[in-house]
Amino acid sequence: MKLIPVILSGGAGTRLWPASREAEPKPFIAIPPDNESLLQKVMKRAFSLSAIAEVPELMIVTNRDYLFRTVDERMHMQPRAGEGEYGLIRFVLEPSGRNTAPAIAIAAHAVAAIHGRDAVMLVLPADHLITRLDAFRDATAKALVQAGRGQLVTYGIPPTRPDPGFGYIKLSDAIAESVNVVDRFVEKPSIDVAREYMEAGNYLWNSGMFCFTASVILDAFRAHAPELHQVSERLWQGHREGQFDGMNTIEFDPDLFSRLPNISIDYAVMEKADKVACIRGTFDWSDIGTWDALSAVLDPDERGNRKRGMAMSFDSRNTTIHAGERLVAAVGVDDLVIVDTPDAVLVAHRDRTQSVKDIVTELKRTGDDRYRFHSTVARPWGSYTVLQEGPCFKIKRIEVKPGHTLSLQLHHRRSEHWIVVTGNAQVTCGERVFDVAANESTYIPVETRHRLANQTQQPLIMIEVQCGDYLGEDDIVRFDDRYGRVEK
Repeated sequence: MKLIPVILSGGAGTRLWPASREAEPKPFIAIPPDNESLLQKVMKRAFSLSAIAEVPELMIVTNRDYLFRTVDERMHMQPRAGEGEYGLIRFVLEPSGRNTAPAIAIAAHAVAAIHGRDAVMLVLPADHLITRLDAFRDATAKALVQAGRGQLVTYGIPPTRPDPGFGYIKLSDAIAESVNVVDRFVEKPSIDVAREYMEAGNYLWNSGMFCFTASVILDAFRAHAPELHQVSERLWQGHREGQFDGMNTIEFDPDLFSRLPNISIDYAVMEKADKVACIRGTFDWSDIGTWDALSAVLDPDERGNRKRGMAMSFDSRNTTIHAGERLVAAVGVDDLVIVDTPDAVLVAHRDRTQSVKDIVTELKRTGDDRYRFHSTVARPWGSYTVLQEGPCFKIKRIEVKPGHTLSLQLHHRRSEHWIVVTGNAQVTCGERVFDVAANESTYIPVETRHRLANQTQQPLIMIEVQCGDYLGEDDIVRFDDRYGRVEK
């Protein structure tokens, strides 16, 4: 039996702002103590399933904008003793986010076409934290048995507290040990109802992990979400295959993709289908949905304080500090979450961390890019850091990786001055192509096609000074790009 783990990697993670931004969402957050990202952890978890089944490859369904960062995450994964080697990854690239049901539908078409309709899909969100891999593999072995019998399978987590932040699954008859028929799916309840569910003993948290064969889930879409099924079939018929850094990619027409209904797999299929089984997970699990949840991975001191990075606390209790490279000190405070990043600081009562998403909403409303970008932004060719900005100017530090090239582009509303700090830049400006060495500079006028390349084996570091009446990142018109960012 072939098992294809399908990792769903996307979502802004607004409740984990300012660490999570739209351009660098929750799956890329490093988790202590090993500082692997959630995405790296789920990839390792998926590859570990080769101990119980044939795993020819992973599929990662993600937004095209996250491809390059995801590839970097994969390239930096190093096997530890006993983990075995990591295998192949195929990227299913969404031009826009349309929720979990469309993501699973297009992945199911890919699995059926490439590995056969009887291949089993294991759907894993990229933002879950599970450390007991042996217990996770045992649960998945049980899920494989039920999926092989034509069941739609979900994973439920025994609740450790009454939590109104999760959906619940009500269990019915037992099928096997730790396997039950699903009676119904329940929406997020009030805290009082959540207490009743916990006391009843036959309600589990809905984890958002699923297991089924490609044919069974496609038939379920056809029966319960016919519009979604029809559009996903058309998308698959017109899909494009390619490669990036030796990894296979699948892409779709953006206009047709936008016609997919924006709906979750629970609403589209699971709540309507018969023959749904639930595996009772005996492994540890967290969806790392809030700062309170992320703080729980840190060990507390004798006063319940949890600290990460350059952090100190005095006469404080039950306070969590996520600091970076600068010192953050808390004195005489209780029950706070403090998060320091280079361009934003969050201070929240630990009971209100669910409301952090309201800050993101306000930043979007006011046009403040800090909902979307960190001060340092990863790009496929390297990165840039905003050092300072004000009316009509912005100063950036730009680093271009060896052998990489930026797109051929122009700006309608800004000029740029480039000063090379280290390395050698190959510059295209209008019809001219020339080199700029360290301690030299050049000027890019408004409305001028230009390109920056690093043709050497050393990093290129430069300072860019932008001047103009509008300095947003969307003032870029691309004509040619090796990373496929030109609109077709």
